Amino acid sequence: MIQVEQMKTAILGIFEADATQQLNVSEISERIGVAGSQGFKDLVKVLAELEGAKILNMDDAGKFRLPASNRLVEGIFHANDRGFGFVSIVDKEPSDPDIFIAPPNTNFAMNGDTVEVAILKEAEENSRRGPEGKVTKVITRGIEEIVGEFMPYSDIQKEKTGLIGYIQSHAKKLNSYLIYLTDNGLHPQKGDMVQVDITSYPSVDAPGQMRGIAKQVLGNKNDPGVDVLSIVYQHDIKTDFPEEVRLQSEAIPDTVLEADKLGRTDLTDQDVVTIDGDDSKDFDDAVNVKKLANGHYYLGVHIADVSYYVTEGSPLDVEALDRGTSTYLTDRVLPMLPFRLSNGICSLNPDVERLALTCEMEIDEHGMVIEHKIFPSVIKSVARMTYKNVNQILTDQDVELRAQYARLVPMFETMAELHEILLKKRHNRGAIDFEEDEAKIIVDENGKAIDIELRQRGLSERMIESFMLAANETVAEHYSKAQVPFLYRVHETPDADKMKNFFEFITAYGIQAHGSSKKVTPMMLQEVLTQIEGEPEQPIITTMLLRSMQQARYSDESLGHFGLGADFYTHFTSPIRRYPDLIVHRLIHSYAKYGMTIEEKEAWAPKLQPIAEQTSLEERRSIDTEREVVDLKKAEYMLDKVGNEYDAVISSVTSFGMFIALPNTVEGLVHISQMKDDYYSFVESQLALVGERTHKMYRIGQPVRVKVANVDLDAHSVDFELLASEAVPLASSEILSKLEARPKRPMRTNDHEKNGQRRGDQKKNSHPRRPAANRNTQKRTFKK
Repeated sequence: MIQVEQMKTAILGIFEADATQQLNVSEISERIGVAGSQGFKDLVKVLAELEGAKILNMDDAGKFRLPASNRLVEGIFHANDRGFGFVSIVDKEPSDPDIFIAPPNTNFAMNGDTVEVAILKEAEENSRRGPEGKVTKVITRGIEEIVGEFMPYSDIQKEKTGLIGYIQSHAKKLNSYLIYLTDNGLHPQKGDMVQVDITSYPSVDAPGQMRGIAKQVLGNKNDPGVDVLSIVYQHDIKTDFPEEVRLQSEAIPDTVLEADKLGRTDLTDQDVVTIDGDDSKDFDDAVNVKKLANGHYYLGVHIADVSYYVTEGSPLDVEALDRGTSTYLTDRVLPMLPFRLSNGICSLNPDVERLALTCEMEIDEHGMVIEHKIFPSVIKSVARMTYKNVNQILTDQDVELRAQYARLVPMFETMAELHEILLKKRHNRGAIDFEEDEAKIIVDENGKAIDIELRQRGLSERMIESFMLAANETVAEHYSKAQVPFLYRVHETPDADKMKNFFEFITAYGIQAHGSSKKVTPMMLQEVLTQIEGEPEQPIITTMLLRSMQQARYSDESLGHFGLGADFYTHFTSPIRRYPDLIVHRLIHSYAKYGMTIEEKEAWAPKLQPIAEQTSLEERRSIDTEREVVDLKKAEYMLDKVGNEYDAVISSVTSFGMFIALPNTVEGLVHISQMKDDYYSFVESQLALVGERTHKMYRIGQPVRVKVANVDLDAHSVDFELLASEAVPLASSEILSKLEARPKRPMRTNDHEKNGQRRGDQKKNSHPRRPAANRNTQKRTFKK
């Protein structure tokens, strides 16, 4: 029988091994191997002693944990440009809240650092506030290189300091730091954008400073393309392929050889087509559809067999994993694979044979997949169709195009039928469809933004999306039910507390969710969105819903996709540009060749979760890069629009002001210090700014009239001035009651000056980026 002192040691050992754990008596008993009723009584007694001594705390649910003052956790520091930050705990559950780190408690941690954190205050029960902590140690630095604009020292300064000058990053989370350059690197010119290796980090003696060595000059900041290149380098996105990767790609034949066809089904006699954007050059998916004699539909989804050419462990494979995904910028593509593959032998170009992995499905009139087959094939696309042309054929009934593609028109019409069936099936199971305006930046030959268009999603775009979703679900279900190691795209059920807060929020608008926040379903949320479709409150409720949902990621567990209402989901359809899809293809080939044996399962099982984690991180890196470039180009487009007036809508409300969206998706800030007609308070629960005297209320989705006040190209930001309007709504008595009781204060233009100001920010008109969770856009929360 385990002795009492041994029991104490064992219990504390459990909690010290993982300071985030919360365990009840039974769980602790099982962990330390307590046996018999006397042993259990001793355990309860020991736990009571530990609680009485304040060595352990017990919550209302009977779960024990270390007190906040004793808890040290490890996580990733995410800096906010206003000085504070959040730490996401390593290996936490997706629903666990991040730890808030106040500005005095960051201990000079920088964005992306792995840090040790002492918990100062636990999360409040039934509150949106998570725990608070203090960084006690920076374990590893997340940033080892910085890109910034070089400012040289005079000869006298050089001699006095031993430094050649400094750089300042244009990145929002880094532009409060100065990085001084030592003399043992390159010697850039004034205005050059420079990549610097960091040799020392901020400290007590130099809180806003770093030292570094100039490693590479990207060019002068005004040279064409250097603005985008600087962002690419700052996010550590690769621009060139190593020599061994280039040599391997060049050794791959340009055409399909007879030996390549062995063991493949020949589908070259089928009317397979690709349907992509006008400017697409890599075609990794092709489709064909037909009506069957029994009234069902045949859907063939044929995906370029990239894994046949990119073999496991090869230079191409190692590089593709390192990149994780292709990155699509306004003036260039940074591909996961060399263009020789992505635009050549791996692209399903028309009238040439190509290797594919095919997912054939027989689908009934309700959208259910009755039969399916997944197999390697050889195809030959009969036409390179564009979304625009297919939309003109189906929606516009374009006579000329219908005549040109007369042989394919019946198939396109059958595709439209099948799409409607699949769309209805997804709707009936509760798939959530967040519509958003997406900008397409038009640039000239020098990469300068000259126009902003809204991307159009017509019938053909939606058709192809339906077919890709069907294939992804079918492949995922097949291998999940086969109980073999596999890679999945997962989007988990929202956190119950966040859903509870969301349901409380929408009641203020007279909207009711039918069901419990503890057992939320996609259908419940779809019904909410249906109730508000086309209503003024649609933007704010949609935004709040997005804030309440999890982020999609890759996993070796089949956890379903909540947003799609799908029990099974993977990424099978884009192996040219996504490494997880390539791995899915490799798994399919492996199980087909070697069988689903114990040996094969054991070989794959340990490989997949590390791949899932790395590719999830690389996806976020790529998305962040793409967004920052879009923000840059939007600001560039607005440079000559200062003074112009626009009708706009409020897209986000924060404690430091309102973000305003123009019809072309350009967003900018009306800082709270510039709202001079009243003192405005932020009502977080309603995402509203309310005037203390006038009771004017500004919230998401509200129309406003604004004037462009300033554009800061380095900060990628636009500032707006709010123009007077008689149509501003007044806050309700319920919202007014939420304001904190405070004495009326005289209006002063500097009342809010420090709100929203970045630490060390020396730029007069620049402002913080609004929190991603408060943005009215689908991509901020999950991607299919």
